[in-house]
Amino acid sequence: MFRFVVRRLLQLVPTLLGLSLLLFIWVHSLPGGPEYSLLNEDATDEQRAALRESLGLNEPIWVQYGRFMAKLVQLDFGISLQTGQPVLTEFFNRFPATAELGIMAMTMAVCVGIPLGYFAARYRGRFLDTGAVAGSLIGICIPVFFLGFILKLIFSEHLGLLPSAFRQTAGINATHPTGFYVLDGLLTGEFDAAWDAFLHLILPGLTLASIPLAIITRMTRASVLEVMGEDYVRTAESKGLQQRIIRGRHILRNAMLPVVTAIGLLTGALFAGAVLTESVFAFQGMGLFVYQATQTRDYPALMGFIMLIATVYVLVNLLVDISYSLFDPRVRVR
Repeated sequence: MFRFVVRRLLQLVPTLLGLSLLLFIWVHSLPGGPEYSLLNEDATDEQRAALRESLGLNEPIWVQYGRFMAKLVQLDFGISLQTGQPVLTEFFNRFPATAELGIMAMTMAVCVGIPLGYFAARYRGRFLDTGAVAGSLIGICIPVFFLGFILKLIFSEHLGLLPSAFRQTAGINATHPTGFYVLDGLLTGEFDAAWDAFLHLILPGLTLASIPLAIITRMTRASVLEVMGEDYVRTAESKGLQQRIIRGRHILRNAMLPVVTAIGLLTGALFAGAVLTESVFAFQGMGLFVYQATQTRDYPALMGFIMLIATVYVLVNLLVDISYSLFDPRVRVR
């Protein structure tokens, strides 16, 4: 197990190195530049040229990349052009918001998708199965930002049941020792603040969960149907084992391996969906910050955030690989 973890961590180095090169080329190929967002529209060409020179953007691209990598080795991601704060500081300030939203979304997707996919397979061809398949297709096809606007219109504007923006209602005097608003409210005993933060998570969480929920439902259904036709399931049935044991120990447990793989990949992909979701709901997390950095051509923030997000993505998938053996005893991480 230890050798496997070390090997996977070492594989992170060439992966991030290749990503950094592609990312650096992409960021610097974006039209315009930070001088157009940092200076007023009436700024002269000389002023824009002076700003580019002060930021080191007039140097050859390989020189800029070498300087970026030298700082990266020291975990120095530069200074955000938007806020003037270190990129690493901005990342840790905004990571709890996106992580909290991602946990909410994946909890919804897993808690609904796995049971729904299982029962759709168990009652194959019936109304529940048809509805689950049709609903999953809709969930995959509908754009995230469009779904977000629809949910806001229905549950916030028309019904007034849920808040439509931000992480917490303005005016609530809450303490935030960890940055996870729901957890903070529970730890400090400010249960009204925790409940308010939870309500603010529902709509963006449901929006972000739409695609993972659809994929998990379809994969669970397909995996359960495949396992139900295996010889060892028929053998267990012929021995007269209780259906509860057959479904739990032989069907569902063995069907979970590809689903766990999908959950790991989808968890990492949530960061991409968070950009649109947080923009729609003005949710002050990493996604909204990356969107704003793209608009302002904040090169240090863009490269730093994407590199850090990629690192988190690889670590999440490492945890998924390790968890395989918990669901299928035939799989052992070596």
